Amino acid sequence: MLTSYDALIVGGGIFGLTAALALRQRGYRTAVFDPGPIPHPLAASTDISKVIRMEYGADELYMEMAEKALAGWQRWNEEFPEKLYHNTGVTMITRQPMQPGGYEHDSYALLLKRGHAPLRLDSTLVAERFPAWKGGAYVDGYFHSKGGYAESGRVVEQLAQQALAAGITLYADQTVTQIITANGRANGVRTSEGQVFQGGVVLVAAGAWTQLLVPELEKVLTPTGHPVFHLKTADPTLFKPPTFTVFTADIANSGWYGFPLHPRQGVIKVANHGVGQVVHPVRDKRQVTDADIRQLRSFLESSLPMLKDATIAYTRRCLYSDTPDGHFWIDHHPEITGLVVAAGGSGHAFKFAPILGGLIADAVERQPNPYLQRFRWRELGPAVRSEEAARYQPGRAASSE
Repeated sequence: MLTSYDALIVGGGIFGLTAALALRQRGYRTAVFDPGPIPHPLAASTDISKVIRMEYGADELYMEMAEKALAGWQRWNEEFPEKLYHNTGVTMITRQPMQPGGYEHDSYALLLKRGHAPLRLDSTLVAERFPAWKGGAYVDGYFHSKGGYAESGRVVEQLAQQALAAGITLYADQTVTQIITANGRANGVRTSEGQVFQGGVVLVAAGAWTQLLVPELEKVLTPTGHPVFHLKTADPTLFKPPTFTVFTADIANSGWYGFPLHPRQGVIKVANHGVGQVVHPVRDKRQVTDADIRQLRSFLESSLPMLKDATIAYTRRCLYSDTPDGHFWIDHHPEITGLVVAAGGSGHAFKFAPILGGLIADAVERQPNPYLQRFRWRELGPAVRSEEAARYQPGRAASSE
């Protein structure tokens, strides 16, 4: 068995697999290590859907990245054996008139600036186009036809198949427990199964587990768990596109977002992009609480009343790898040569999958990339707060729920 590679990648999620494919394309003999199976049932990437959106408030760098990624999703739809990105459009609505500085207002303004054509909504248009929403509850916002969702778990499965076809070795039964270093350089990994592998570069892309392998990141990578619900309703008619799309519901003030009826699973997924609950990735159970369920029911009653009594068919607590400023962490270790980290997805990385691998590969090779400065290894003080405009943070704006 080959135990020496050009690149060892720890983690078979969206960061790890896209990076593996990009590095393999650049000629690296590459191996990916994951406890398995891939997609791992506890990984953030593993779910039935993730939102694909351009909207980042006034943050033009992320919108530019999302535009490029969206073109990549369309390309993957042509290349993959089945269509896994669904361009339903996104509906972003508010309980109060949009105001400068707000997520929806600034996203709408930036879309216009960059040549997009979102449709402005008022309460009348919301009722006409999207009748599942409670009449009069949301008075402003817009619909943007570019965006939707990807079947995230199935995307990871497809990327794993592509990795195997490209000659990448997937060790989907090896749990890396140690980065091996010598003379200030990372040169291998050791697994709990007793194997040692050598590599020219070690890339840790282990999501919420990253800081367990690179403990100096404990202060800047925090695993937080966020409630996800799959709902079943007797009559899903109004919850299918085009009368129901991917949505954010005054998200910066509430955290709530969701999806139309899933074409394979037959459920409506609703989740919360908010504070979450600090969770140890190994020791703690990832359970949705009674309080989470009460908050869901309250949201549904005030916003989507036809779902207020829907059956909760499934729940999970999705683990984010959170950075204090909400930006990714993609860079070389400042003191250990040959060690690179790609983590800190902070609940919004998956949408960038088609460009993520190239971004990480550029970091590995120290190639110039206009986006990498944002994601560098950096010092973050205790007062830093997330700059991701869609994230609900109590105190940033009054909650409307």
